[in-house]
Amino acid sequence: MARGRGGFIGQDGLNAPDSPTGVSGTSGDSSVSVAFTAPTDVGGSAITGYRAQSNTGVGASGTSSPINVTGLSNGTSYTFNVWAINAFGYSAPSDASSGVTPSVPDRAFWFGRTTVNVFYSNIATTGNTTDWGYAMSYAARNTGTASSSTRAVQAGYDFSTSATGARKIEQLNLSSAGAGTNFGELSVTSSQSNWGLGNGTRGLLSQGYDASASYSNVIEYVTIASAGNGTDFGDQTVARVLASACASTTRGVANGGFVSGANQSNIIDYVTIASTGNATDFGDLSTAFNSTGSCSNSTRGLIAGGDGASFSQTNEIQYITIASTGNTSDFGDLTHGVRRLGAGASATRALFAGEYSGNSNGINYVTIGSTGNATDFGDLTNAETDGPACASTAHGGIS
Repeated sequence: MARGRGGFIGQDGLNAPDSPTGVSGTSGDSSVSVAFTAPTDVGGSAITGYRAQSNTGVGASGTSSPINVTGLSNGTSYTFNVWAINAFGYSAPSDASSGVTPSVPDRAFWFGRTTVNVFYSNIATTGNTTDWGYAMSYAARNTGTASSSTRAVQAGYDFSTSATGARKIEQLNLSSAGAGTNFGELSVTSSQSNWGLGNGTRGLLSQGYDASASYSNVIEYVTIASAGNGTDFGDQTVARVLASACASTTRGVANGGFVSGANQSNIIDYVTIASTGNATDFGDLSTAFNSTGSCSNSTRGLIAGGDGASFSQTNEIQYITIASTGNTSDFGDLTHGVRRLGAGASATRALFAGEYSGNSNGINYVTIGSTGNATDFGDLTNAETDGPACASTAHGGIS
């Protein structure tokens, strides 16, 4: 028999259940999944359901643990109580959970070359992309991209789209859907912009081809939160195009690409993001590649795919430890050879998508902290000739 703890006024507290215990919450997008342990003493009759409710009065009912409470505000901390219910009424409320803050899940945003539309993947959940609903102004071929948790900036566009657009820097709000808007400009026209990276605060964008269609070694920087033109940062160790890059919170690392007199390069160099200056030699790729895709968490960078000798598309994935210089190590393989990749990552998982035999809509994923082959994640909404660009809300280092 219940021990008289439960019951609202006017209900039979002596026969109501005991309170649930062990209440905890797991955050979601504008929601919290509330878990609990059912009471062993159910009172005078079987439990028919449970009520989970936040400290602000928003709640939901269910027949078992967990109960998903929706309609919450991202970025706000909530605590939760749970009541057990039987034919005689409600138990007393459980002890409150610890605070839980709903948030938007880590996302990779894909910028289409074929359609100029924007789509996203929830990085932790496999599946096809979801339409963000709006497009960028210019095609995303080989664009350098940098992001914070709320904004992406990208620069450098294909001349076939717009010669004037080739020096534009465009921005996209990653918190709420909306069309891409102007952010500023690079100092020179930059068709097929080389690479982009960021640490969540500052974005670095390399120029790719300069105004005379020669390879450039120039790096420019922007403050991601503040619209404006690119400012000179320093120079790469070599002039190149079609490279990719990744970053930790402090260091940016660029790799591969076309260099003068060669179709592929194995060069890796690095910069300290917060301090302007020229790049320094980091090490070498396993072999020379252009059109790779790179992403990272705070410690490890992954470099995938690309065009190798005779422009043969590779399925190779390599990795580096960003804080320490050295050559790449083998990580595993993509499910197929691919080039001109977009890549985005959370702290634990990396996604890759790019061009395969002319076009492709396949997305691969790997667990960053453990080596191994990639697994199919889902599909892009469209098959993207020349591959998509990508930005991640979870980490500043993207390409």
